[in-house]
Amino acid sequence: MARASLLPPGSFPWLVAHEIRQTMRGMRARTGTRTRWLGYALLAGYVAIGCFVGWALRDVPFSYSPIAGTIILAVAVGMFAFMVAQAVLGSQHTLYEAGDLDLLLSAPMPERTVLAAKLTGIAGAIVTTYLFLLLPILVPVAVLGHPALFGAVGLLLALALVAACTGLAITLAVAKLVGPRAARTVGQVTAALLGGALFLFGQYTSNGPRSGRAAIFDWLRHRHLGESGIGALPGKAAFGDPLAILLLCGGGVALFVATGIAFERWFLSSYQMASVRLSRAAPTGKAIGRKFRDGLFGTIFAKEVRLLLRDPALAFQVVLRVVYLAPLLFLAFGRHSAVLVAPTLAFASVLVIGQLAGSFAWLAISAEDTPDLLTVAPVDKGEVSRAKLAAALAMAAPLGVILPVAVATYTIPGALVTLAMTAMAGVAAGYIELKLAKPMPRKSFNQRRGGGAIAAILSILVALVFGGIASGTVYLLG
Repeated sequence: MARASLLPPGSFPWLVAHEIRQTMRGMRARTGTRTRWLGYALLAGYVAIGCFVGWALRDVPFSYSPIAGTIILAVAVGMFAFMVAQAVLGSQHTLYEAGDLDLLLSAPMPERTVLAAKLTGIAGAIVTTYLFLLLPILVPVAVLGHPALFGAVGLLLALALVAACTGLAITLAVAKLVGPRAARTVGQVTAALLGGALFLFGQYTSNGPRSGRAAIFDWLRHRHLGESGIGALPGKAAFGDPLAILLLCGGGVALFVATGIAFERWFLSSYQMASVRLSRAAPTGKAIGRKFRDGLFGTIFAKEVRLLLRDPALAFQVVLRVVYLAPLLFLAFGRHSAVLVAPTLAFASVLVIGQLAGSFAWLAISAEDTPDLLTVAPVDKGEVSRAKLAAALAMAAPLGVILPVAVATYTIPGALVTLAMTAMAGVAAGYIELKLAKPMPRKSFNQRRGGGAIAAILSILVALVFGGIASGTVYLLG
């Protein structure tokens, strides 16, 4: 607050400082004290590794080459895909969840300044994320003998600016095409697809599973991209070429300013529509009977399924997991030896679906707006919990059969064992969440990342045990 008070209230730097504070508060809210200290310890270890790498490479000559340009271009493309996905999520948060735009837009300050500050906040969050990954290695290497590598920071800044503009454009286009009601869900799906685009591209351009960036490198190398011309700018910038850094950062800033000017009216109209909670139709009371079921279990089950289906963030989790299952499916139906493929598929099925079922169960059981009402209600609390758990498992079930079907192409008994172990892991993960649940209002879970640390550790242990059983059984049967 002291730093912000030194800036003129309502100015662009003041608004940017506000966005940075909001981002930092969100990060602190999502991590407990113990988790933060663990993160500090890991960061210290990461810095130590960077110092070791910098010392080892202090006398190794670094210079730009065509192959280095192609490698850096491939890495930049991969980073840009993830940055755009992060920018889409940040833009959606600004439009639908932040809750401060009403106050900012009604204040005596230009609307364009507010939009520019929001865009800068999105870009700043992206840059912060990647600086934590890059600087602990880059700074020691650069300081101990290769200062030109500081140009990578300029490249990162340019990518973040362009990604922020692209993410906002995608968010506004989605809101325009599908309307405010479906915009959040479609935006989450779009972000998940962008985040997994590298894996999908890797499967499309290769005959087997491989790293997305490796596939991008092969594709770029085959077409001699990144060796000269515009494609070589990222590589030259990363090696400290002043002209390349100036062109990339200048282009990013120019696009940033143009986006703020071009999308101002569109942004405001999208925000106004987002604030209108549209319903499908005016309630008439004729179909209200469809909202109820016979018995307590059926009523709670139907209610939880509807709430899970309405949650836009769940679309991101589900689609992202489907995307990351793609390499395993290519592996399953490709020309590979079944000796290792089938056990790998079995283990992955238990691990992925068990974690997904645990996430659904955590949300269904813990995110309860009326925990006191359920506590004092004259109903069987165990039946309520079982209904919530069943709803979570029902949501995860369609994904739970994908990999067992792939295992069935190698061994049908092994597929049945995989399906059983997957179901048992999901039930166990849900039961863990049930026993360790701490009910909170559903709106408190907007920035959720998962349940508690103890529940997460126990869920992973359960997944490893059941996954090991499934994998070993399939291996023996195969």
